[in-house]
Amino acid sequence: MTDQVEVVRVPERSFSAWRQRVVRGLLYGQNVDRAARARVRVGLTIVIFSLVYVVIGARLVMFATFGEGHGPRRVTQDATATARPDIVDRNGQILATDVKTPSLFGEPRRLIDVDEAVEMLTAALPDLDTKEVRDRLSSKKGFVWLKREITPRQQHDIHRLGLPGVGFLRENKRDYPNGVDVSHLIGLVNIDNQGIAGIEKWLDTNGLADLHRAGFATDRLQKPVELAVDLRVEHALRDELLKAKEHFKAKAASGLVSNVRTGEIVAMVSLPDFDPNNPKEANDPDRINRLTTGVYEMGSTFKAFTLAMALDSGKATLNSMWDARGPLHYGRFKIHDDHPLGRFINTKEVFTYSSNVGAARMALGQGVEAHQAFLRKMGQMTRLRTELPESASPILPRKWGELNTVTISFGHGMAVAPLQAVMGIDALVNGGYLIPPTFLKRSEEEAMKLAKRVIKPETSEKMRFLMRLNAEIGTARKADVKGYYVGGKTGTAEKVINGRYAKKKVLNGFTAILPADDPKYQILIMIDEPQPLKETYGFITSGWNAVPTGGKVIARIAPLLGIQPRFDLPPSERLILATSR
Repeated sequence: MTDQVEVVRVPERSFSAWRQRVVRGLLYGQNVDRAARARVRVGLTIVIFSLVYVVIGARLVMFATFGEGHGPRRVTQDATATARPDIVDRNGQILATDVKTPSLFGEPRRLIDVDEAVEMLTAALPDLDTKEVRDRLSSKKGFVWLKREITPRQQHDIHRLGLPGVGFLRENKRDYPNGVDVSHLIGLVNIDNQGIAGIEKWLDTNGLADLHRAGFATDRLQKPVELAVDLRVEHALRDELLKAKEHFKAKAASGLVSNVRTGEIVAMVSLPDFDPNNPKEANDPDRINRLTTGVYEMGSTFKAFTLAMALDSGKATLNSMWDARGPLHYGRFKIHDDHPLGRFINTKEVFTYSSNVGAARMALGQGVEAHQAFLRKMGQMTRLRTELPESASPILPRKWGELNTVTISFGHGMAVAPLQAVMGIDALVNGGYLIPPTFLKRSEEEAMKLAKRVIKPETSEKMRFLMRLNAEIGTARKADVKGYYVGGKTGTAEKVINGRYAKKKVLNGFTAILPADDPKYQILIMIDEPQPLKETYGFITSGWNAVPTGGKVIARIAPLLGIQPRFDLPPSERLILATSR
């Protein structure tokens, strides 16, 4: 006996009707009329079509903006086309700015005929390396650079070729409208617009690179960087140094202008220089910044520190007498004066006649430890740090004994960066405050927050007197520009060649202050290996080349610096020392 199972079939039509009733109930609820149902259907249709159009529109915008393969190309553009802030001088003149320039790229996967593309591109850009272009376009990469920073004309010519898989990206290119004028100060960037020297490198190491990585360093978000340099003064200084370098057939020439009250560097020139728009020139080792990267024995300009040390200690006065009747014998060495007076001389004469013997006796009177302590206090024994990454440590004696103190007292046996010496002399004449130099704009109030007193005010006054006296009757007479009450100190340092001092190869320096009774600026002039001329009577010392060059610079820049000329002023004895008496 078999069980039979009865199968009950539900009519398909009734099941479909039941499903419709459930859907209607969920969508419309119960007892909803047909008009309401129609409105809901129309609303749903509108929403669906709107979403479709939004998606299509978004895709069209993406393709119009980036094209195919937009992801990799955008990453490449962001990585290379970095935006940098403008750099301006203290008066708002642009020293460095970004300009948009096209760069040529290829997409090998989209190319139809590599050989044809290579042939046409090298014809339009003859400087392209054929093998390198072929290798890049034959790769399987989605993106390759072909040439960075092409001209608009070249872009036009390549565009007319109609090559698929070849396109252009607009990048930020750094432009320096003043060319060589501020090259060592501004520095330069690499092909990716990243700073590699000077202020440009300082910008990257002080947050610009981090801003790029965070995506905030755009053209619209960056404020110009204001420097302390005055482009007008910079141009005048460079012009006079160029003339001096050519006239005296010198190996190099350099100079700077410093504000003694703020530490601002108003101008800085080192010749030979380079054009930052042509970065290859910067690779020449002869084009270094001699004022911050080079270290030199500064010669007799260093006597200013020796006299300031003696006067500030109270062990010497302006009228103290020093035995200069003959050379100073120290062991097997003999210290002598270039223009010996053959008698006892006072402190004022040690400075104005630049006596090596007198300076040596002063330093010995202080002692080795006191001499070291004073130079350390004046910032001459450690590496000077500024915004410029390029700097060098001073060269000091390995074992500093009495003989070292003797030679360093008149500027031999110790090498410092010229900017370092300028910082110290600023302190000698500004009332006694050592202020770290800066290439950025700084007010006197801001400077005083960083300042450190290193000598007494009365010592500073005596140093101003000595420097003015030197321009009146001493070795700086050729720089005494009428109306500006100049003070100064000369220095001639024999260069060390093959371990020995060479008398015919010298580095001349001249440092000037103006006005000497109330200094605002210091000017440093350096002439490297000047040659003897008929007009200099065969002499190559500082008074015959660096000093007259300094006078010409002062005559040009003093009006630009806002210094009003004053005439018929009394001599330094009455004008500068009157208050101390």
